[in-house]
Amino acid sequence: MLENICIECSGLSHWFCQGEKISNRVLHNLNFKIIQGEIVSLVGPSGCGKSTLLRAILGTHPPRQGEVRIFSSGKKEFHPVTEPSRDVGIVYQRYSLYPFLTAKENVAFGLMLDQTSIPFRAFRFIKWRKLRKEHLRQSVELLENLGLGKAVNLYPSEMSGGMCQRVAIAQALIMKPKLLLLDEPFGALDEATREDLQYMLLSLYQENVNAIKKGENPPYTIMIVTHELNEAIYVGDRVMALSQYWNWKEQGLHECPGATIVYDKVAPVFSPDDVHSYSDFLEQKNEIRRTAFENEILMKPEDGCRFWEQIAQGKGGGVLKK
Repeated sequence: MLENICIECSGLSHWFCQGEKISNRVLHNLNFKIIQGEIVSLVGPSGCGKSTLLRAILGTHPPRQGEVRIFSSGKKEFHPVTEPSRDVGIVYQRYSLYPFLTAKENVAFGLMLDQTSIPFRAFRFIKWRKLRKEHLRQSVELLENLGLGKAVNLYPSEMSGGMCQRVAIAQALIMKPKLLLLDEPFGALDEATREDLQYMLLSLYQENVNAIKKGENPPYTIMIVTHELNEAIYVGDRVMALSQYWNWKEQGLHECPGATIVYDKVAPVFSPDDVHSYSDFLEQKNEIRRTAFENEILMKPEDGCRFWEQIAQGKGGGVLKK
């Protein structure tokens, strides 16, 4: 598994300052690796730094200590993430689509910016028209794969919130990032729409599993932040919990140095059409709640982080199956 690592965080800590004085310690000594093809669910109490971690991985807010490194398939080596790049994409809860572009044009927009320039489009019109046709073809193909084949020519105002969120996800996926970050993307949606998008994520994961069976690299690696524990367990093959509730006093510290990873374990893997009941998640859900959300009993982070131990024991499913 280690040879398939997509991204790794080492000793990552972050804090905010007022003047020269530290005012808020947010993250403390985060260490984890993500395997190519995984869907990792990230949960934790409000204010524990989940979004801060995503911004560090994205490269917009580098950590104060430690680093994020991502694997470059071209150079066959890891390189530090110090600024935004097409290697990492992100979709927020509040999607941003251009209202004057159709679904397929919104999705193709990133390809246009990445592969052309204004002089190219102005003075090499014939080549641009040919390339534009290819961009739109790729856009339509991806939208069809995400269940939006009938909406490719619709404008955002003509689509539901769930449809617009799928378009936003397609915008990110068409750039083929090494890692896609989803920051509570379904939080503002109704339950039925949310279930449809969960199904979509499971379909992407199934594509990863099928690719591995063919000896190919899985195309989608995703980290999703969600406040819904049932969703975290259902759509992810792994659940990580970030929390400020851990026994930092045993390390001789006088104040909490920030949230850290207190839970990291495999989750059950579902195919899109598998029948499931949220009661099946109850044991793991309660374990996550006790470990990350309750401050009565403060545990050692290593007690809840057994992911690599579980992988060695063959307990992973899907892309994690040995």
